[in-house]
Amino acid sequence: MAIVFPFKAIRPNTSFAAAVAAPPYDVLSSEEARIAATNNPHTFLHVTKSEIDMPTDLSIYDRSVYEKAKSNLHQLLEDGVLFKESTDCYYIYELVMEGRSQTGLVCCSSVDDYEQGIIKKHEFTRPEKEQDRINHISITGAQTGNVFLAYRNVETLDITINAFKQNNIPVYNFTATDGIHHRIWVVQHEETISAISTVFENEVPCTYIADGHHRAASAAKVRSTITGDTNTEADRFLTTLFPANELKIMSYNRVIKDLNEHSKEDFISALQDDFTIATSDEAVDPKHLHEFGLYIDGQWYHLTSLEGTYTNDPIGVLDITILSKNVFEKLLNIHDQRTDKRIDFVGGIRGLHELERRVDSGEMKLAFSFYPVTIEQLFDIADSGEVMPPKSTWFEPKLRDGLLTHMIR
Repeated sequence: MAIVFPFKAIRPNTSFAAAVAAPPYDVLSSEEARIAATNNPHTFLHVTKSEIDMPTDLSIYDRSVYEKAKSNLHQLLEDGVLFKESTDCYYIYELVMEGRSQTGLVCCSSVDDYEQGIIKKHEFTRPEKEQDRINHISITGAQTGNVFLAYRNVETLDITINAFKQNNIPVYNFTATDGIHHRIWVVQHEETISAISTVFENEVPCTYIADGHHRAASAAKVRSTITGDTNTEADRFLTTLFPANELKIMSYNRVIKDLNEHSKEDFISALQDDFTIATSDEAVDPKHLHEFGLYIDGQWYHLTSLEGTYTNDPIGVLDITILSKNVFEKLLNIHDQRTDKRIDFVGGIRGLHELERRVDSGEMKLAFSFYPVTIEQLFDIADSGEVMPPKSTWFEPKLRDGLLTHMIR
């Protein structure tokens, strides 16, 4: 069964919350982060994207960048922008995007649960991203990024959390610049804390990583390097757990640098072995499983998988599997999307115009748009012990970094 723990968060004083709250570290490029941090010395980007305070020609993986993150975190504490909670608490985090609300429990989950498969995975990690998070946690001594977990709904837990929200005032209540509303409640009541812990221990057999595979893997590897006392804070990692029926998954699209020596005409012709193809006067946003959009040389195409070109097992039925097998591997010689530098990933929140921009600029040669994976598909794959190709799911809205941080030392 799933074990969760209250913890003493590092969090902003109320008047600084909106200024501190920052998009997750992997959502913004370094340049975008520099722009976002302009005239805001309190944004948590100075901790999660500390290269913005360093020379632009310095590698973002240089040790001095992580040391800068550590010093920036401690400066925010010294300046009174952040403080450490005096007692172990749970935190209830509600996000509202375009009228749709989702509420999660911010807590610490067990590294042992992660390693034993009680926290289930559905993706492999990319080595360079995992090492980046290992370095960040090890040097700062903090888990600044939240691992987003999902679980199948438990009515008693829904009732407990909703009642607490209705009967208490949130400590943070603001709308971020992207229009997403954030509310956080601090759960200090021992009876409520005990009730929540008991429900997870007795009624939630497992949880599923929705977003944050690299953060979870790096937390486990950092724990393995720490010797000495048992039951340290490094045995736990920062998570927010959401009931499945409140979650929305967006597509995770792809852009490719070249056609692997194919001409455009030969490539389009070869696609017809596995897909029906039609030109489109509009950007193609797939509305059904097994439909795709292709953008190349200023033209959109609508692709539909032919019967018999995919299987119906939990992995084979995925659209990313279909495209990986029948296009990326077969035609473009891309066999490992985690490491191949010819492919990149574009979250659905950025829209189809971002695909067009990256192709039209000449940076990329072609782009593919996808129909989103469903939460039940994610659960089925994780339950089967299989993994999706990397970057198969994009969840919105995103949790903000800096509102709740877990120190491991």
